[in-house]
Amino acid sequence: MAKKKKKKPNIGSLLKIVKEHFRGKNCKSKSIFELKKTLGMDHIDEEVLKEILDILIDEGTIVCDEGRYQSTAKSEQTVKGILRVHPKGFGFLQSDTPSPDLKEIFIPKHLTFHAVDGDLVEVLVNPDVVSEKGPEGKVTAILKRSRSHMAGIIKTITSNGQYLAYVPLLGARKKVVVEHTGDELQIGDRLVLEVVEWGSESSETVCKMSHYLGHISDPSCDVTAAIEEFGIRSDFPQEVLEEVASFGTTVSSSEVKKRKDLRDLECFTIDPTTAKDFDDAISLTKDQQGYHLGVHIADVSHYVSLGSSLDEEALKRCNSTYFPGKCIPMLPSELSDNLCSLKPNLNRLTSSVFMDFDFQGNLQKYQIFRSVIKSKKRFTYRQAKEVLDGKSSSPHKETLETMVELCLLLKKHRYERGSIEFAMPELVVLIDEKGNPTGTEYIEYDITHQLVEEFMLKTNEVIAKHLSSIGKDLTYRVHDEPAEENLKEFAELARAFGFELPKEPSSRDYQVLFDKALETELGSYLATGFIRRMRLATYSPNNIGHYGLALTHYCHFTSPIRRYIDLIIHRILFGEIDEKTNLAEIALHCSEQERLSAKAEGSVLVLKKLRYLSEIVRKDPYHVFEAVVTKVKNFGFYFELMELMLEGFVHVSSLENDFFVFEERAMRLRGRHTNTLYFPGKKIQVRLTRMDLILMETDWELLSEDGTPLKFTRTPSKKSNIQKKFKGRKKR
Repeated sequence: MAKKKKKKPNIGSLLKIVKEHFRGKNCKSKSIFELKKTLGMDHIDEEVLKEILDILIDEGTIVCDEGRYQSTAKSEQTVKGILRVHPKGFGFLQSDTPSPDLKEIFIPKHLTFHAVDGDLVEVLVNPDVVSEKGPEGKVTAILKRSRSHMAGIIKTITSNGQYLAYVPLLGARKKVVVEHTGDELQIGDRLVLEVVEWGSESSETVCKMSHYLGHISDPSCDVTAAIEEFGIRSDFPQEVLEEVASFGTTVSSSEVKKRKDLRDLECFTIDPTTAKDFDDAISLTKDQQGYHLGVHIADVSHYVSLGSSLDEEALKRCNSTYFPGKCIPMLPSELSDNLCSLKPNLNRLTSSVFMDFDFQGNLQKYQIFRSVIKSKKRFTYRQAKEVLDGKSSSPHKETLETMVELCLLLKKHRYERGSIEFAMPELVVLIDEKGNPTGTEYIEYDITHQLVEEFMLKTNEVIAKHLSSIGKDLTYRVHDEPAEENLKEFAELARAFGFELPKEPSSRDYQVLFDKALETELGSYLATGFIRRMRLATYSPNNIGHYGLALTHYCHFTSPIRRYIDLIIHRILFGEIDEKTNLAEIALHCSEQERLSAKAEGSVLVLKKLRYLSEIVRKDPYHVFEAVVTKVKNFGFYFELMELMLEGFVHVSSLENDFFVFEERAMRLRGRHTNTLYFPGKKIQVRLTRMDLILMETDWELLSEDGTPLKFTRTPSKKSNIQKKFKGRKKR
């Protein structure tokens, strides 16, 4: 009997089956033996299967590594983490298990699944979509709500008596119904609301009143409302206060004996006028070998011991939050304003860093040890500047002048390595005891600010390099490089402002640009354009360097009274850290809380500015405000009030005197008939016509060059980006 001929397998069919297998979700690597078993291909000759796999390798579908085959396609990945929602509605997720590929995930507004800021969510990452904002994903589940209570303001009372509230956490478009509780409410009442039922994209959120805060017309409750709105911890638990009370009010003599005694050393503090928490004192001598700088930092770790009630509360807060006229401290005032604060003529425990520099400002050697000091003077920046200018006398004048010498040398080194600096003034809103804004003041970033800044930067760098060199894990302050697209966009903006950059600019090119630009009236607006295109600095145990400072090693060590991450560095430095301490978790938490505090601070600052703006217009209803166009889009342009650093927007449809065409490369709008141009840097005049303090919105008239109205336009007011990025320079 003739032997039956073996049927030849269909290569095309097998190829399709194998390819579909490797395209499957969560497909793991396999050997040929495992693949045959998985696909039920035991009858297929191994050489035939090898031929199919080689075809898939050639076309890039799979790869082979040590006899195991794996798909090259990226599979969808599900991650968990805390969602941070931007006021515009989109969000970012910081994965609770971050990896180099998934540091931060961008969530478009329509894919947030009605989650709110602070919620613990599950996100499906789309491997095929990566924008300049990072990998993109969508929220698929809300695992835990961030809160059960929210701050809100009654904005509408319907004809049938229903109360509708504006809840900033949810946004202006979200309908929030407040159930009747027997209390008569009025429009503008600020409340803490308890959530009864979370709404969805199509349904309303239902709340009931927990307690009353005040009315929007009362500025004294602005900070209280922000504390509730952003979930800032304000009151300290009783056990924390009892722990602090046990320290007493003076430094113990037994502890003084354990430390290097520097109480005879000439050292002093230089801080803002309103400061009470003096973290750092400085000393400096000069001899034939060069400069000998001492930076003495409050030894908070001596009082805040690991795992104590005080430590746990400090970790929950992560940082102090600074509102106009009020500070919510990380530590109780008994510590932050007293026992830890380096007040003059009092014994204070410190961690001292002594650095020796040659006459060119090069670091030669350093020492780090625990000490006790007695500050000889509490300078404000203004007082120190008056001494340097010869307007007032001081026994510390010579030391201050020597500090300026070293400061300029350190600045020169920073400039040469490519660090970018903006010596821009800060606009401060002045507040009376009732919370009313009484005026504004520009604080110049003068040489006294700069010398403190340079000395702290150098100290932080030295500590980071020291800990790294001895093999210690630590939390770095990192700043990633900006996206290439953002830098190209900025180059176009610079051209629109009348400045040029090389095709591939270096950090030095940017610094040269800003040195020139900041000599002009409009330079600060160009600097703002650069800042807003930078990534945010964060904390991380993974050192990627600091782009803005052009440093390979940098950490935060110099402000432990008001930053928990600095306290962690002190503990690492002196071997007081628990080996089980999760640095990645602490770094992430501190980064998130820093952002939250910045949002809370910004919210109150905008409201105070609007109140001051309202008072200006109350006194002069036809007050004309000078403004500068800062950004131009195809649908209109943004402007900033020069007087208050508030941002507004003019829609192109309101410019009815002409048809305007957007010229993208030049970043300008051009009137087709009148040839009128609107471009970054152009000065305009506007007049306030309406203000809504509940939504923090304003309406403006755009005035023509002769001062006559052009068209009524509605614009949201926003905090200046200069203020966003530069509030609290110590946050670097």
